[in-house]
Amino acid sequence: MPPGIYCPMEFWSKGENQNIQVDFLLPTGIYLNLSVSCNASLGTIKQVVWKHAQYEPLYHMLSDPEAYVFTCINQTAEQQELEDEQRRLCDIQPFLPVLRLVAREGDRVKKVINSQISLLIGKGLHEFDSVQDPEVNDFRTKMCQFCEERAAKRQQLSWAAWMEYNFPLQLEPMAKGLGTGPLHNPTKNIFVNVKFQSGGESFTFQISPKEFPITLMSYAIKKQATVFRHETLENPEDYTLQVNGKCEYLYGNYPLYQFQVSLVSRFINEPPNYGSLWSLEQSFYIELVQGSKVNADERMKLVVQAGLFHGNEMLCKTVSSSEVNVCSEPVWKQRLDFDINICDLPRMARLCFALYAVIEKAKKARSTKKKSKKADCPIAWVNVMLFDYKDQLKTGECCLHMWSSFPDEKGELLNPMGTVQCNPNTESAAALVICFPSVASHPVYYPSFEQVGDVDFFWGARSAEKRRSLSHSLFVSQLLELGRNGEQPRQKLQLREILERRSHTELYEHEKDLVWKMRYDIRDQYPQALAKLLIITKWNKHEDVAQVRMLGLATWPELPVLNALELLDFSFPDRYVGSFAINSLKKLTDHELFQYLLQLVQVLKYESYLDCELTKFLLDRALSNRKIGHFLFWHLRSEMHVPAVALRFGLILEAYCRGSTHHMKVLMKQGEALNKMKALNDFVKSSSQKAPKPQTKEMMHVCMKQETYLEALSHLQSPLNPNIILAEVCVDQCTFMDSKMKPLWIVFNNEETGGGGVGIIFKNGDDLRQDMLTLQMIQLMDILWKQEGLDLRMTPYGCLSTGDKTGLIEVVMHSDTIANIQLNKSNMAATAAFNKDALLNWLKSKNPGDALEQAIEEFTLSCAGYCVATYVLGIGDRHSDNIMIRETGQLFHIDFGHFLGNFKTKFGINRERVPFILTYDFVHVIQQGKTNNNEKFERFRGYCEKAYMILRRHGLLFLHLFALMKAAGLPELSCSKDIQYLKDSLALGKTDEEALKHFRLKFNEALRESWKTKVNWLAHNVSKDNRQ
Repeated sequence: MPPGIYCPMEFWSKGENQNIQVDFLLPTGIYLNLSVSCNASLGTIKQVVWKHAQYEPLYHMLSDPEAYVFTCINQTAEQQELEDEQRRLCDIQPFLPVLRLVAREGDRVKKVINSQISLLIGKGLHEFDSVQDPEVNDFRTKMCQFCEERAAKRQQLSWAAWMEYNFPLQLEPMAKGLGTGPLHNPTKNIFVNVKFQSGGESFTFQISPKEFPITLMSYAIKKQATVFRHETLENPEDYTLQVNGKCEYLYGNYPLYQFQVSLVSRFINEPPNYGSLWSLEQSFYIELVQGSKVNADERMKLVVQAGLFHGNEMLCKTVSSSEVNVCSEPVWKQRLDFDINICDLPRMARLCFALYAVIEKAKKARSTKKKSKKADCPIAWVNVMLFDYKDQLKTGECCLHMWSSFPDEKGELLNPMGTVQCNPNTESAAALVICFPSVASHPVYYPSFEQVGDVDFFWGARSAEKRRSLSHSLFVSQLLELGRNGEQPRQKLQLREILERRSHTELYEHEKDLVWKMRYDIRDQYPQALAKLLIITKWNKHEDVAQVRMLGLATWPELPVLNALELLDFSFPDRYVGSFAINSLKKLTDHELFQYLLQLVQVLKYESYLDCELTKFLLDRALSNRKIGHFLFWHLRSEMHVPAVALRFGLILEAYCRGSTHHMKVLMKQGEALNKMKALNDFVKSSSQKAPKPQTKEMMHVCMKQETYLEALSHLQSPLNPNIILAEVCVDQCTFMDSKMKPLWIVFNNEETGGGGVGIIFKNGDDLRQDMLTLQMIQLMDILWKQEGLDLRMTPYGCLSTGDKTGLIEVVMHSDTIANIQLNKSNMAATAAFNKDALLNWLKSKNPGDALEQAIEEFTLSCAGYCVATYVLGIGDRHSDNIMIRETGQLFHIDFGHFLGNFKTKFGINRERVPFILTYDFVHVIQQGKTNNNEKFERFRGYCEKAYMILRRHGLLFLHLFALMKAAGLPELSCSKDIQYLKDSLALGKTDEEALKHFRLKFNEALRESWKTKVNWLAHNVSKDNRQ
């Protein structure tokens, strides 16, 4: 009888808390059948096996347990060695419940190397062992010793010998060039471009082909010293020449013409061909070949739309394919021509496709043009970069697996802000096959940053016709004059007015021309206006791109953080701009960086390539500060379920874990606790449908008292705040809430701190990212207010998304909702909302004697803070169950499901008809229960106005942070129009006097219309009372 039974993956997910019979095969040949917990770790299981093995024959032949490792057959029918003994059996999910113990051979490093060699040579090294031939064994031993001795000698080689070993010279057997006939005595000079790897400087030299590499290097070093005013010359022998883009080097006492390198063998008759994009003046096109796995109504026709974008900017008109009949694999074989030359393609250009279906023309003959447009049925979209990560223009055929499209109110088919990663679900996703043309006989590269600033290169990239029409000197003078034209005082005043304009409307064409004309003045006098200059740059004209590069971002003054954050937006995709912005952010302290970490993680989604400055910046800071590392991990980990970012985020997570293995263990403990919470929440959801709450709660406690739950939920750092230790879970104080998703209310105790309990809410089924963003903004407001000496006693409690609609919320202990306070002081839900004394009486009961005055002051300050915060952020769905008060008097808001003015409606009527919540029972507390205590109320009004004006001064910071969050894909924050509410609420287009007047009107409106809020609260209380 075969051992064990088949265990599919579904078995392991359902049987996590069960025991299972497992067959163990020991190295001695003994077979054991034991019952073990699915939750048990391999280390625990090994201890159990050894405990039983001591009563079996041949036990004395076994070594220590550490000398053995478990192996199994996994779900893909492969043998797997289980090195990590902290993993649980249910996590490993073996195909059969059979574990075999085998002896560990050598260290892990050696085993990995052996595995790599086996893979490389296509033959397993164990096959050599199994031959058991003395000759084979003797040869392997000798060769191993021989190779190790050579490797040791190689470590002692001189530099020249090491170069000869690694990079043997490629020399012509005879002194012949690439031209016709021999070149024993070359007389014509050649052009060579030399770039320094360390600093990135690039220089072009005219040199005799008879010169040696050492001469060329000395020229370059002297040129560098002259340009950068170095006092001492470096030794040319400390350098070597590498052929650009190759692992090939020029060294030794050989003339340049003898090296087999095409670059140094071109003569001065024409400037050297760098394989540059800017020398190609033909139109860009691609071939649309066919599609696959397309699913649409057979009565319709299929069309592909394509567009070229640089950020949000469309580089030329979109093009559309011909209509073809709907089928699974439609064929076009059609050339799509774009109205842009290849030389004008910007480095970060992306090609965007949309596949959609349209009604056949015969069936829409009577339809209007507008109606026929609405008949378009989007099917899928995909984006692809024109250049690869090495700057090379793509060529050849490629298959693009697409992402499903969903109709939106904007009606746009193309999605330029979407990922450039193809859909990893290749088995079912629709796909397009396209072909990039081969536009030259050699690989074509986008000019490097250094080449763009090199006038010789720029001149060499022009066509012969253009070179004849412009003299070199005239061309250079034009380059300089383009930026120096505009010294007139009147134009300078106009420029200042444009750059300091309060409104954020788009510039007129003549204003754009002025900004471009005076770009050097902007660099020298208004460097913070770099974003305005970049916005009006014509990225589809390489001459303009060159002008921006020649301005010199390397010498541009470092930007303040506010302006650097703006440059991270999708509107500025140029990688040198991004690098400049990141460099300006490096001055952020860890505390300041933490404030913007949520946005910076979202900006990663805008990146077109894996290797980018932002990734390196975040990893560097995360590996230097564990708190930043902690939240970087969870911000990334929480979106690993999103296919479009799973690869990028997964690679960054891997890099972080490799750089912080100790922290990785801490994070694994948190992940284990979250898995247990999710399992517990699923259990509660299921049980609550069959049993009343008290019985479900009791079953929940029984489940939590299991050893595996107690172990997982104890002695871990809180994911919400790694400074807090969740020592022991207090099972009897844990419960679940009544809302649809049955959030868990879990309480921990830490006797060592001497403090009270710590509570966290686990939610599974709600997207907490919008709450995270709102609370981040409230915390930022609190910091800005405190910097101005205004402490409004805010409570920005912790909130963290940890997975797909999963996350944690900090419980603010010793607090209660307005609804509960009012209901407890009233006999009926219908009258509770109008009981103005309830709040004040509750505060009196919690703060007897002199403590009451301080509690009322806390209430006054916090109420002012949240009035301003909720108004500015447009927080909606405000009722008495999501406004709370701490026993100390601090008021705070919770549950931010709607913001930016997205208020709830019922029967088409806006339920929230006030700018913010300021009810008369709030005023009653602020006035200390005295009707005519106007002095206290005016102090409260003054707090509100001061807080509002402080936020206004930092209005651009909030705009930039919300703009960067568009990448998160939140339903209420998906485009620039959604941010318009912030501009309006902060009155950013007005003067300070006008803005203060605007806010006072809103304040009076909130107070005057507060009775409407009370009516809404009454309806909410009655509805809630009826549900219970």
